[in-house]
Amino acid sequence: MIPAIIVAGTHSGCGKTTISGALMAALVKRGLTVQPFKVGPDFIDPTHHTAICGRYSRNLDPYMMGKEGLIDTFSRACKGADIAVIEGVMGLYDGLDGGDTGSTAHVSKILGIPVVLIADAKGSSRSINAVVKGFESFDREVNITGVIFNRIGSERHRRMIECSIVKKAYGWIPYEKDKTVESRHLGIQMAYETSTISEFAGVLEDNCNIDAILDDAGSSINNKDSVLIEKVKEKKIKIGIAHDMAFNFYYSDNLDILRRYGAELVFFSPIADRMPKVDALYLGGGYPELFGEQLERSKCRDDIKRAADSGLPVYAECGGLTYLTERIEIDNIKSEMCGLIPAETIKMDRFQALGYIDAECTAGGCIIPRNTCFRGHEFHYTKLTGLGDVKFALKLRRGNGIENGKDGIYVKNILAGYTHAYFTENFAKGFIDNVLLKKRASTI
Repeated sequence: MIPAIIVAGTHSGCGKTTISGALMAALVKRGLTVQPFKVGPDFIDPTHHTAICGRYSRNLDPYMMGKEGLIDTFSRACKGADIAVIEGVMGLYDGLDGGDTGSTAHVSKILGIPVVLIADAKGSSRSINAVVKGFESFDREVNITGVIFNRIGSERHRRMIECSIVKKAYGWIPYEKDKTVESRHLGIQMAYETSTISEFAGVLEDNCNIDAILDDAGSSINNKDSVLIEKVKEKKIKIGIAHDMAFNFYYSDNLDILRRYGAELVFFSPIADRMPKVDALYLGGGYPELFGEQLERSKCRDDIKRAADSGLPVYAECGGLTYLTERIEIDNIKSEMCGLIPAETIKMDRFQALGYIDAECTAGGCIIPRNTCFRGHEFHYTKLTGLGDVKFALKLRRGNGIENGKDGIYVKNILAGYTHAYFTENFAKGFIDNVLLKKRASTI
């Protein structure tokens, strides 16, 4: 068992991400090996955690992973770490469809880990203590050990809150407008674009009792042996993973399970590299619409089209889907893409879909087996227009997909949709078995 703490917020935008990252950075500075986590399906916050801690941040999502899957991921990831720090999602009690499922509180109860509550005090004084009192009493199974009051305007502001304080204060963080992370569509800037969060560690250390947080950090569940299969020693196939500024939305668990089933992962940049010699491609999500000119110029685009036209298995999610269309348009500027899917992509001014996915593969002969069921998430500002005559492989019991609950365009040996899937064993094994079958057939 290792100490662990969850950093939760009263609501989105209360400073949870900045303070979580700053706490991780402060603990790393003390010489601790910190294993970071993020509650929910978010891809962006974990990039900051990973950059700060030097260990891949993992998502903890009860809806996508299930209770046992969540415990397994947490246990495996914590091996070799001194402490685990988990950043929550939205407000502490905000879960699926207004319930508890998938909330930060839900994760806290599954893992038995205490909570540090971030309370945004901007615009209030005594009232913020009523908020804290309500959060503490709302669900007694959640152990809130103390509070970090954020956006304190002055020493007088702090004294006004202290007069009626109802829960231990770990810290009082002054409001510093210049130390915020800029946002864009899909969320805040990626880790490679800013160092603001790690730089905030000094502010946290000056205004927060980190020793008290460490003292109250609870012992997490036992780091039991993984219930999943052991890592396969023999590498059966090579899968090219698009990974650069345009494509970087991947769940670490997905990459791990592909490795366990015998895949060697070959990372490459569709912006800067030629397509590597591989047996299949996995094109994840990201921001291809922001790099249209570079992607159009790159010879990798032609490499991928030729390979896919020849039958190379390709699995693409969201940004990967749009990269496979004929072109992407943003702000009336069009960039040519791979042209493998008969449609154009347009970046809209507001999100087109946001929420969880519950999917089933209903197509025979697809690159994943028929009747494979899995869950995931969708969040995108783009939409496909001029969609030609295509087959959809995925039926969504929950979610929008490409249109009307249908997702996963299946053409040639390509499966591409807006769904960011959390891979099940059937999904990963079925995909790799399909690739292996294609590889063997090509050598006969």
